[in-house]
Amino acid sequence: MIDLRSLIREVEDFPKPGISYKDFTPLLANPGALALAVELMANPYRGTGIDLVIGAESRGFIFGTAIAQALSAGFVPIRKPGKLPRSVHGVDYALEYGSDRLEIHSDALGKGQRVLLVDDLMATGGTMQASCMLTGMCGAEIAGIAVLIELSFLNGRDRLREYGELHSVIKYDGK
Repeated sequence: MIDLRSLIREVEDFPKPGISYKDFTPLLANPGALALAVELMANPYRGTGIDLVIGAESRGFIFGTAIAQALSAGFVPIRKPGKLPRSVHGVDYALEYGSDRLEIHSDALGKGQRVLLVDDLMATGGTMQASCMLTGMCGAEIAGIAVLIELSFLNGRDRLREYGELHSVIKYDGK
């Protein structure tokens, strides 16, 4: 069995002092590890009727499209401002080390469609909470939330309780 955690490098003081960045690019470069990560993220949702997988820019695209393919579902991107050409819904949100805005095409999701939200990492939960809010604006039903890495010591999971269960493959309980 491949040890996924061993393929994640910790880079101290990036992108700013005090942050311990989890660099998962070595995991992406290992075909077996990448396949295993996708399977471990997708498996809890097999056979649950997922219509669409949603991933936030940009690293959510990496796992989101692969999981969509694994679940025979479509993929919808959530983007940063100014990247989508049609009418959008937008949400401003706080990050672990700043603030940002996310947008989705206002017609990207149909009312009642079952969606799975996916990202590479969850820290404080701001990006995923904003993604959940955008999903709700479109009328879709959140069937699940999946991340590869959860920094559980930052309690981001608490911000998502109203949106459903969070599935994380790798948890870091301390800095």
